[in-house]
Amino acid sequence: QVQLVESGGGLVQAGGSLRLSCAASGRTFSSYTMGWFRQAPGKEREFVAAISRSGGTTAYADSVKGRFTISRDNAKNTVYLQMNSLKLEDTAVYYCAADTNYYVLRSDYEYDYWGQGTTVTVSS
Repeated sequence: QVQLVESGGGLVQAGGSLRLSCAASGRTFSSYTMGWFRQAPGKEREFVAAISRSGGTTAYADSVKGRFTISRDNAKNTVYLQMNSLKLEDTAVYYCAADTNYYVLRSDYEYDYWGQGTTVTVSS
């Protein structure tokens, strides 16, 4: 089992930046593929980014590619999502997810563990 706690959400103007963090506790953090998902009001949850156990492989949704960067620090049991050039449409609750699968995962149903979410609001 692993417990995930997100932080770093808030209110930011369009064009600004935020860094989300997800702290993990429980089993060895480096055993988990990690992902970030988001859910905007009235919409389904969608994939944002994912990173492999070692951090050597990453994947991004087309909508955030070039603006968001996922990274991890296995010594600190933390995964990050650096969000730059934020747009109004990035407003959502952002969730951290973990799974013991070896591969980078893009589908939410493939992840076994989830955090409670942190809210990001982008204003004009």
